[in-house]
Amino acid sequence: MTDEPLTRVRITSPRTLAARSRSRRSNAAEIDALTRLGEVYVQSLMRAQLRLAVYVVLLLAGTLGLLPVLFLVLPVDHVHVLGVPLPWLLLGVAVYPLLLALAWWYVRRAEQNEAAFVELVERREVSP
Repeated sequence: MTDEPLTRVRITSPRTLAARSRSRRSNAAEIDALTRLGEVYVQSLMRAQLRLAVYVVLLLAGTLGLLPVLFLVLPVDHVHVLGVPLPWLLLGVAVYPLLLALAWWYVRRAEQNEAAFVELVERREVSP
């Protein structure tokens, strides 16, 4: 044996550099780049928002749209409140609190849908 110090040899594989150069795209980048995965995420949000909008329109049509039918079925033409016919009061005054409540509920649900979407995207970025 010789008293010469052993030199350290570094062994590397050419594939390790290739593996490091690939970076995983975040879900937000997938959405921005409109890749297939990003498209799936955006379509899920759009479906949820469309479902909510259809539900609100059906509620609106079911309440306000059926009022004229109710006026035809029930003879409320002759009912007056403070000298104003009841149908006028219902259509001219009572409708607005209903519209405001429905609009408030719609905005609240739409924001919940968006928050759930953001949570889904962020949760998927954290998990492998």
